Amino acid sequence: MSRGFYRLLAVVVCSVFIIGTASAFPERKSARERIEMGKKVGINRIIKSGDARLMFDEAYKYYKKEKRDSWTKAYQLFDAVQHYFTGTQTEDSVMFFRARCKFKERDYEAATTLLDEYRHKYGGGNSPFIEDAEGMHALCYYYMSPEPRHDQTITSQAIITITEFMSRYPQSTRLEDFRNIITELTQRLHDKAFINAYTYYKIGRHKSAIVAFRNALKTYPESSHREELMYYIVKSGYELAHNSIESKQTDRYMKMLDSYYSFIAEFPESKYVKELGRLAKTAKDYMEKNNKENL
Repeated sequence: MSRGFYRLLAVVVCSVFIIGTASAFPERKSARERIEMGKKVGINRIIKSGDARLMFDEAYKYYKKEKRDSWTKAYQLFDAVQHYFTGTQTEDSVMFFRARCKFKERDYEAATTLLDEYRHKYGGGNSPFIEDAEGMHALCYYYMSPEPRHDQTITSQAIITITEFMSRYPQSTRLEDFRNIITELTQRLHDKAFINAYTYYKIGRHKSAIVAFRNALKTYPESSHREELMYYIVKSGYELAHNSIESKQTDRYMKMLDSYYSFIAEFPESKYVKELGRLAKTAKDYMEKNNKENL
């Protein structure tokens, strides 16, 4: 056979191979097509698709599932798609749901940062999410507020932020809940002030304890620990006088008695009255004896 025949045969064989290969490996479906077919598509593939609307829609679907791992996936998608919507009407939605995912994940530190960015950008605008964002921002500080034995800086910040929200949105349905939260947070501040002062008393630093107890009363006159604070002022005053050098005892017993009279005037039915009465008698006896000796 001629050389031309073999060339023709080779062309036919190659054509058949190419067609067969194409049939065996059909064109790969896009992320959107696979999702529309009901197929499961990974987060990374959705992000790599570059399809902004698809990323946003899938992010919102994950967000609505109300599951922790779903909120994590939703955040990844909202985070990846945000720059696509910069300057558009959808930008505020992306920023809001991105922050809300972190809030739902209980990553309050990250949520606070994201919500703060949102508030600064849309606080003076007409975003439909701004009140919710402000409310979540306040709640973040509440949830980050530690137990009374720890530093209470965040607790004070929470009270300020919640108070600002209540002032800004006087018709909010959250007002009653926020009033209760402020009461709870204020109690933590009262507890912290008492714990700090009592620590001085416990280690025998009675002069420092008196100052701390008085400062707590001055700062929080309505403290739920008011009776205890005044009780320990008397107790600390007695211990300070009792353990002082003789030249200072009279003056310190007099101050202790002043604190005692203030206590019984305010809490005449207190369970501490009898105990403090015995201490007051000791102080009076000392002063009476000391006066006689100095005559």
